[in-house]
Amino acid sequence: MMPSSFDDSSNLARRTIRPKSVETTQELARGTGLPQGADAVGATGESILVLDSNPERARCVAAVVEFIGYTVVSLSPIEWKDAAGLSRRATVAAFVGGNEGGENLPALIDAVGDWDPTLPVYIVDAGVNAHRIADGMRSADRLVRTLDYPLSKPQVVEALKQGRLYREGRNPGGDGGSLRLMRALVGASPVMQSVRDLIKKVAPADATVLVLGETGTGKEIVARNIHYLSSRQGAPFVAVNCGAIPAELLESELFGHEKGAFTGAITSRPGRFELAEGGTLFLDEIGDMPLPMQVKLLRVLQEQTYERVGGQRSQRTDVRVIAATHRDLDALIEEGRFREDLYYRLNVFPIETPPLRERIEDLALLIGELIARLEASGRGTLRFSASAIETMQRYPWPGNVRELANLVERLAILYPGEVVAARQLPRKFLPEEWCDVDPEGMTGEPFSSAVPSASGDAPRLPPGGLNLRDYLNSQEVMLIERALERAGGVVAQAAGLLGTRRTTLVEKIRKYGIEYKDAPTEF
Repeated sequence: MMPSSFDDSSNLARRTIRPKSVETTQELARGTGLPQGADAVGATGESILVLDSNPERARCVAAVVEFIGYTVVSLSPIEWKDAAGLSRRATVAAFVGGNEGGENLPALIDAVGDWDPTLPVYIVDAGVNAHRIADGMRSADRLVRTLDYPLSKPQVVEALKQGRLYREGRNPGGDGGSLRLMRALVGASPVMQSVRDLIKKVAPADATVLVLGETGTGKEIVARNIHYLSSRQGAPFVAVNCGAIPAELLESELFGHEKGAFTGAITSRPGRFELAEGGTLFLDEIGDMPLPMQVKLLRVLQEQTYERVGGQRSQRTDVRVIAATHRDLDALIEEGRFREDLYYRLNVFPIETPPLRERIEDLALLIGELIARLEASGRGTLRFSASAIETMQRYPWPGNVRELANLVERLAILYPGEVVAARQLPRKFLPEEWCDVDPEGMTGEPFSSAVPSASGDAPRLPPGGLNLRDYLNSQEVMLIERALERAGGVVAQAAGLLGTRRTTLVEKIRKYGIEYKDAPTEF
C-alpha cells in the first residue's frame, strides 16, 4: 500500500527522510547489503533527490544514501519540480525508480536534465527496458547509469564518486555556467586535483601559461580548459605544433604571408596569431622551435605586434599565449638551444601534468571515462576484470593516458561487450616472469611447472616495494584464469591442472569474481 502522499496526485508528495537515530539507519541498511558502522563520506549540506513511486524501494535507497552521509529529498515522480525549497545547488545526484516504465522513465530523466543539465541520474532496480533507455540517453555530456537493487554502500559510494567527478567537469567552481573542465582531466589523486585547482585559478588572470609534462599527459587539454574558463571563451582557440612544422614554414604558419612573399604564395594567407585574435593561441612543443623563430616570438610577446611574411605593415595582436613542451627547457637553455629571455616570458604561470605512473590510483576512473566515451560515440563497450586492472596498474605507461586510450579502444574492438581478463592484455602488460610462458604450448602437467621457482627465476622486487598479499592474489587469479581457459571452462579439469580440489577452486572463483566463457551449468 502506497503512502497517502503518493496516493493523492493533487497534493504535492514531498518528504525529507531522516533517520531518527543511528540505530534506525543501521536497521534500514541491513536490508540493502550496507555494512553497518561505515564511516560517513557525504559532504555536509549536499542532498540526493529520490524520485520513486515505489515507497519500499524509496525507503531503502534513502537508508543507504543517508547512512553514507547525505541528506535525502524523496519526492513524487509526478510533481517533484513544484517542491518548495528544492535546491539545485545542494542536489548532487538523482535516483529514479526503474519501474517508471514505458514513456515515463525517459520523460522523467529528461525532466531532471531540464531542471539541472549537470545532475547525474541513477536508475535503481532497472529491468531490461530501463537498461536500454539508459544506454540510449547516455552521452559524453550526460551521466545516466543503472544500479542494481538492493543497493550496497560500495556501489553507491562509487556511483556518487563518479557523479562528483562528472559534475566537476561539467560545472567547475559550481557557478552554474555552461563552461566545463573536460572530463579527460578525470582523477581523484592529489596531483590531478592540484592541476584542476591551478587551471581554475589562472584561467581568469589572462597570464601566459607554460604547461610541462610528458607526451600523452593531456597538455593540450589543460590549455583548452584554461581557454574555456577564461573571458576569451567566446573567441577562437587555435593550436599549432611547433615541432611538426618545418623551420622554413613556421614563420608563415604563425604570422601569415602576403601574396608573392615566396615561391608558391599565390594568395595572401592569415597566420595562427591572426586566426586566434581575441582568443587563445596554444604553442605545443615550444621546446622544438628553432632559435630564429624564438626571437620573433619574443618580440610578439613583448610588443604585441607582428608582420606577415613579405609584408611591411605591423599588425597588433590580442591573443593569450599558452605554451607546452615535454622537454627540459632548463637543460635546453644550458645547451644554448632555447632563449632564456623567452623562457621567462612564457613561464609566468607553470602547470605540470603528471605522468600516469605517478597517479596510478586514477587508472580505474580513467578507464571508466574512456569506456563511457566509446559507448557515447557508438564504438562499442567492454569491461575489465579486477586482475586486469591490477596488472595494468603495475605497467609503467610510457605513453601515459594516450597509450591507455589506445589500449581501451583496441580491446573494445577485439573483445566487444566482454569482460577483459589479465591474460587477454597485450604481452607487454604481463609480469616479467610470465613473458616466456606460452599458454598455447603448455602440455597437461600441472601449472606448477610453469611457475617461476624460488631460486634464480623469482620475480624482482620493485624499488618502491609492493603489497605482498595483493601481488600473490593477482598471481593466483592469473593462474586460475589460464587454467580455466585451457580447460575450456571445465572446473574439474582446471582444478586438476592446478593440483587443487574442485571445491577449493570453486570457492576461489567466487572469491575473486572470475568470469570465463563456457561456464558449466553447475555454476
